[in-house]
Amino acid sequence: MSLEIATKYLTEKGYADRIRVFEVSSATVELAAKAAGVEPARICKTLSFKLKDGTGILIQTAGDARIDNKKYKDFFGEKAKMLSPEEVPQYTNHEIGGVCAFGLTRDDVKVYCDVTMKRFETVFPACGSGNSAAEFTPDELFEVSGALDWIDVVKLPE
Repeated sequence: MSLEIATKYLTEKGYADRIRVFEVSSATVELAAKAAGVEPARICKTLSFKLKDGTGILIQTAGDARIDNKKYKDFFGEKAKMLSPEEVPQYTNHEIGGVCAFGLTRDDVKVYCDVTMKRFETVFPACGSGNSAAEFTPDELFEVSGALDWIDVVKLPE
C-alpha cells in the first residue's frame, strides 16, 4: 500500500519514471545500495522524529550520516526523539524500510534535507516499500519532497 501512495504522489509531481522496484529487499542502507548498484552513502535515508508538541520531523540524509544530537538540539530546540515503530506509519503513511516523504497526509509533519546529500550528483530515497527507490538530484529531492530547508544536523563517519 505504501508503494502505491508514493507512486501516486510522484506521478502527480511528474516523477513516476524515477521509481525503481527491486526483486530484492532495499529495506536498509546496505541492501538498498546493493539493489541500486551504488555506494551506501548515496542512499537517502529518511529519519523520523517527534517534537514535544507532537510535530513530526522527517530528515532526509545521506546513508552514511548519523544524527548529531548537539546539532539537532541546537536547530530544533530540544533533544532528538525518534518515532516509535508504531508511530512511523501514523506520521508517514509508510512502514520502516520504506519511509519517505512522498505522500504525507498530516499537516504536522515537516520535511528537511540534510546538506550531506549535496556531496552527490544523485541520491536514492525509498518509495514507500522495502524494495523500492527513486533517483533524484539533491535539489530535485528537496523540491519533490516539499522540504522546508537544508539543514546540518548530522555527522559523517571519520
